[in-house]
Amino acid sequence: MAISKKSKQKPRSRVLLLVITAIAIACFWLLYSSSIPSLGFSFSSPAAAVNWVENGTREKEDGMGSSGKYFVLGNRVDCPRKHCDSCEGLGHQESSLRCALEEALFLKRVFVMPSRMCINPIHNKKGILHHSSNATSEERWTANSCAMDSLYDLDLISETVPVILDNSKMWYRILSTSMKLGSRGLVHVEGTDKVDLRDNTIYSNVLLINHTASPLSWFMECKDRNNRSSITLPYSFLPKMAARKLRDAADKIKELLGDYDAIHVRRGDKIKTRKDRFGVDRTLHPHLDRDTRPEFIGRRIEKWIPKGHTLFIASNERTPSFFSPLSDRYRLAYSSNYSDILDQVVENNYQLFIIERLILAGAKTFVRTFKEDENDLSLTDDPKKNTKKWQIPVYTIDGEGS
Repeated sequence: MAISKKSKQKPRSRVLLLVITAIAIACFWLLYSSSIPSLGFSFSSPAAAVNWVENGTREKEDGMGSSGKYFVLGNRVDCPRKHCDSCEGLGHQESSLRCALEEALFLKRVFVMPSRMCINPIHNKKGILHHSSNATSEERWTANSCAMDSLYDLDLISETVPVILDNSKMWYRILSTSMKLGSRGLVHVEGTDKVDLRDNTIYSNVLLINHTASPLSWFMECKDRNNRSSITLPYSFLPKMAARKLRDAADKIKELLGDYDAIHVRRGDKIKTRKDRFGVDRTLHPHLDRDTRPEFIGRRIEKWIPKGHTLFIASNERTPSFFSPLSDRYRLAYSSNYSDILDQVVENNYQLFIIERLILAGAKTFVRTFKEDENDLSLTDDPKKNTKKWQIPVYTIDGEGS
């Protein structure tokens, strides 16, 4: 009996030992694997072949050669130091965002993008999408900011310039790692030339560069921004990077429009006047108010857009039926005609503008308000950029004032 009892205990003790060993190995593996994301950054060599991504796995380095190092300008577009109480319109902010992406591309670093985009209330009016019969209505969306990934497809951007958001788990891991690395972890720079940032080992070997931008705006860092031949990313880059749901909405509307032409009519802020010391009204764009009225629009575009065509109009003009006189020649279409599609995706004026921009780009013939390139068609010959010369507005075809 004693022998029989002893022979039964031995297998049990072996099984118990195996179970304990397996549990110990599993616990060790869990502890080890959880520490990998904070240690796995390939920050020591620009030729590193892999990068850590947010889910803790590795993915192959993209074609532009990101080194596993990071670049940050700030936590808000165009809010480097002093000017954080308000923000400019989307066009201004996109210029700054494109500048930041260009610098990250030049440095071969991952750009840490702000997770939200500021929206100034004056740029968040519902306008022609939900215009009221009351011409003085100033209905607005209530949001003063929106998620960056609600505007842009970050995966699509990352095919050209790798980006992460500053509210992501990956960003917090980078910050944690940079603090552990001492002088090789983080460097703060201001006014340093981007070539120096790339080539000087004081900066190039550091995991994270925190670049304090110009106190005016981010795009001031792009010194040659007015020289289009020096621009790495074209002006069309961000418009093409629209978030998937915005692209889908634009595609649905374009399909419904069929074969169409389009005009963008910018009025609003651009036609404002101020009185000089003699009480005479003056404006920076003397012909714009005239040139963007329907009777003058019709006269201007008739040589480009044949009578009877579908004409999609995108505008910040909020007077109901303002463009109705054009219906004598064209089948008019507005965003408001497709509210059943747009109401499902649009939460602010930036999203609406991005969708309209995609629709405009898909037109057979597109006429801008201002000429931006020499080959552009435009409603007015007034220059878009004029910040100094205030002139008396012209409202008649013969060039006389009001």
